Amino acid sequence: MRLRHPVAFTFCTLLALVGCKPQASTTGGAETTPPAEGDTAAAEAPSALDVYDALEASIAAGEDSRSSRDDAYAKIMKIQDDGSAAYAFSRAAVAGRVAEKRGLQAGGLVAEAETWARKAREIEPDFREGAATRMLGTLYVMAPPRMVKHGDSEAGLEILEAEVDAHPERLEGRVRLAEAYIALGDPEPALPHLCAALVGREAIAGSERGLLKRLIDEAGGEESLGCAVMGE
Repeated sequence: MRLRHPVAFTFCTLLALVGCKPQASTTGGAETTPPAEGDTAAAEAPSALDVYDALEASIAAGEDSRSSRDDAYAKIMKIQDDGSAAYAFSRAAVAGRVAEKRGLQAGGLVAEAETWARKAREIEPDFREGAATRMLGTLYVMAPPRMVKHGDSEAGLEILEAEVDAHPERLEGRVRLAEAYIALGDPEPALPHLCAALVGREAIAGSERGLLKRLIDEAGGEESLGCAVMGE
């Protein structure tokens, strides 16, 4: 049984965010139907995924604040749950983003992120190439046990390992798995995943690229990884 690495918990490493690249004109992987002519209300009303993608864009641009995250959360709460993976994932992700700004006072938001991430996986297990799966696995690894109900660091690691085993080409998953190993005080198995992500970093979402850089720095820098020796 792996033990939690005794470091101070911060939400900045929790949902920053899941390496989820925004996808235009999709909801749960399916193309959206354009609103009928004259249906301006439908055209103007953003979906939950629109709200999430807009928030992520502002964060990537360094333009967000606690109030912008709170505003996004308020918008999400006004949108009716349509039973889709897109809604569930967006609800989980935005709750997680708000939690980042509230630190240890964010227990209710973490529980909300867990609930909706689980729903997203139940509805569409591979939504946005495993975005909800990475979110849930990272949540279980990084969050204090008292804030989550259905998993722990061991379960989170198993979720992330299974995702990478099934889809080794998804570099965001490798970054999140490497982060989990390091957070749990077992950096050695993280190295090949960091190497693979380093080689393909231009294809990684901006927020995950920042996480990759931080993890490599914590591991002692690119030269210390020994990537050429491992062939990654």
